[in-house]
Amino acid sequence: MTGRNATPSALASLLRDAPSNWGRWAAPHDETGALNHLDSTQVLRAAGAVKQGRVFTLQMPMGEASLELMHPSRRPAEHSMVQDRQSYVDGTAQPADGGLEWADDTITMHLQGTTHTDALGHAWYDDAIWNGQPAQSTNGQMRYASVRPLADRGIVGHGVLLDLARHRGKDTLGPGETFDHEDLIRCADNQGHSITHGDILVIRTGWAAYCREHPEALNGLNEPGLVYSRELAHWFKDMNIPVLVTDTIANEATHHGSGVTFALHGALMRNLGIVFTELADLEDLAADCARDRQFTFLYAAAPLKITGATGSPTNPLAVK
Repeated sequence: MTGRNATPSALASLLRDAPSNWGRWAAPHDETGALNHLDSTQVLRAAGAVKQGRVFTLQMPMGEASLELMHPSRRPAEHSMVQDRQSYVDGTAQPADGGLEWADDTITMHLQGTTHTDALGHAWYDDAIWNGQPAQSTNGQMRYASVRPLADRGIVGHGVLLDLARHRGKDTLGPGETFDHEDLIRCADNQGHSITHGDILVIRTGWAAYCREHPEALNGLNEPGLVYSRELAHWFKDMNIPVLVTDTIANEATHHGSGVTFALHGALMRNLGIVFTELADLEDLAADCARDRQFTFLYAAAPLKITGATGSPTNPLAVK
């Protein structure tokens, strides 16, 4: 998430009664936030959701600009070959003893320019990031609450797909279309299950698939999604939600309606330590869940161990 936010005082005013998890885990040094909910009991519960042995990867392709979605301030990944067969033809590379040849390449990218996991220190207001650490700790690199602690821990838990688009009888939610925690509960009920404490929420809006076909829809960045309320924030805290995953750029409706944008980055990420994974490719998983009516699965994701980074590409796995 990157954008022109309202002034910090406006966001602070909106969130003045919002719940907080600051100091809940190993204060003041905790850097993994709500991932602390994902203990061995939750991992074993997730393993119990595996019924068929079917695996779905949830990352969007990289290196194909037409398939990459991202915030307008970011650029597609630039993939380059630095050594290939032509290098040997040209004589710029030599085979190893015995004749082995090999290719080599590089990639330059925004770390949040594909399906990615945000560091807990990625977004803030009032000069304080997750757990009350100073925002100045982001200068140069993330010295606190970077993506590295999330990557060192790994993310494994009981995932639940909430297909809001199908729930509302649509291929995709429309620009600016909103929903709240009560809608999530109703969606789960309609799908034949419930949301339980510690669940990883994987929310499909259909927006990413729509934007691939209609890239002009990204203009203005008016995404559908969750919208802040005090009740919603308390529900996320009370339910011990560790991770929020969606198929949108920012995991929330862009505009709150009060002059504040990206309010949930403050309420859920900064204040509650909930880990955001954005721009997931949920189409194949959603189609399969609609077919067999199994909407729960083992969810596993491993961000790259990049020291000091604000986020990392991630290829989440859903195992049914």
